[in-house]
Amino acid sequence: MTKLKKDLTVSNQVTKQRTIAKEVTLKGVGLHTGENVTMKFIPAPENHGYTFKRVDLEGEPIIEADANFVVNTQRGTNLEKRGVKIQTSEHVLAALVGMEIDNVSIELDSPEPPIMDGSSKFFVEALEKAGIVEQEVPRDEYVVKDVISYKDEATGSEITVIPSDEYQVTTMVDFGTKVLGTQNATLERISDFKTEVADARTFSFLHELEMLLEHGLIKGGDLNNAIVYVDKEISKETMKKLEKAFKKEKLSVKPNGILDNLTLHQPNEAARHKLLDVIGDLALAGTRIRGKVIANKPGHYVNTQFAKKLAKIIKLEKRNKVPQLDLSQPPLMDVTQIMKMLPHRPPFLLVDKILELSDSHVMGVKNVTMNEPFFVGHFPGAPVMPGVLQVEAMAQTGGILVLSTVPDPENYLTFFMKIDNVKFKQQVVPGDTLIFKCDLISPIRRGICHMQAYAYANGKLVSEAELMAQIVKIKKE
Repeated sequence: MTKLKKDLTVSNQVTKQRTIAKEVTLKGVGLHTGENVTMKFIPAPENHGYTFKRVDLEGEPIIEADANFVVNTQRGTNLEKRGVKIQTSEHVLAALVGMEIDNVSIELDSPEPPIMDGSSKFFVEALEKAGIVEQEVPRDEYVVKDVISYKDEATGSEITVIPSDEYQVTTMVDFGTKVLGTQNATLERISDFKTEVADARTFSFLHELEMLLEHGLIKGGDLNNAIVYVDKEISKETMKKLEKAFKKEKLSVKPNGILDNLTLHQPNEAARHKLLDVIGDLALAGTRIRGKVIANKPGHYVNTQFAKKLAKIIKLEKRNKVPQLDLSQPPLMDVTQIMKMLPHRPPFLLVDKILELSDSHVMGVKNVTMNEPFFVGHFPGAPVMPGVLQVEAMAQTGGILVLSTVPDPENYLTFFMKIDNVKFKQQVVPGDTLIFKCDLISPIRRGICHMQAYAYANGKLVSEAELMAQIVKIKKE
């Protein structure tokens, strides 16, 4: 790091993104398909998120863990993109969130991850075996400031998230049966996921199980990967069918109403598994949450609908969030210092101050006055700052970020490589103060800076663009 960078870097404590150190493999069968499956967790780069890759299909198509790809929630959270499917994604995603891992590619040679024991336990153990490493880019986190809710009127299921200092989840479930009744579970800290939630197994009631078996819908199910609660009188004929289906010589019902000789890990294991499902399903929102989730009678449908709603809110707030800055404070860099780094000069120097600078972001300011030369012709009698110059100003601000990575920035020029997704929201006129914010999309490598840039004025987003630029050393005679 250069001396300039040391002097100007904002000292913020930020949590960095994480991935796994090496590839790790698990093998098993899919709960509903009954197919043998090999699944691999593969390290992934910053801002990759979670993706599923079907290596058994031509072209090895990829499905992102995105709530918009949810197509069915009857027997798990099932994703589909362009005809390619992933079934029962929630236990794997819960393990990744619970282990605080941000970027992983999940490779499968079947449409469904292995059910293992019906929990996230074996996925957590595999991720620990692979090792967890910190990456360069800060973790994106949605800080909940207002109450957000979603209710399914048909079932009465409801999920609410409220402000909290960390990610917490509470589930309240009422199964309406004597054998299970009402249960609650709470996770106070995501760091407790491994010990408090990960080994909570999936479960089913006998009346559901009979229907599933009749329709061949749990071909990979056995009494080692699901808890079966007997919620009605069981006939000898039904017991014989179950013994045949599960390849058991003799089955029995325990005094606590559980089929066969299974021992519960916790008295409220069912509620804990529902909590596990909530964490896995809300991973589909695509952003870490800092808030307390309260789920009343949760299920995959209400979970994923809430994830969709949350994802929309997060996307909108990211785009429209105006940075809160005290413009009266001395800047990190004034215009004289900026000109020592940037080659631009008036009238084409379009940034006046740098207010923040870190390894992954930069914020700058331009005061727009009637003295700008472009107002002479754009437009006479109706001065409006050209959109292309707003993009240029954002790029110059981003240039400070990339040039701060070299010891002699005065010997470099910055060139555009690509401009994507440009949008203009509001007019910029004389008297406006433009605030620029540029965030790295990926780490700076070989002098190439790929960033998302925003410009704000009067408390509103006025323009945005995805920019890629490269710094090139000046060739001297």
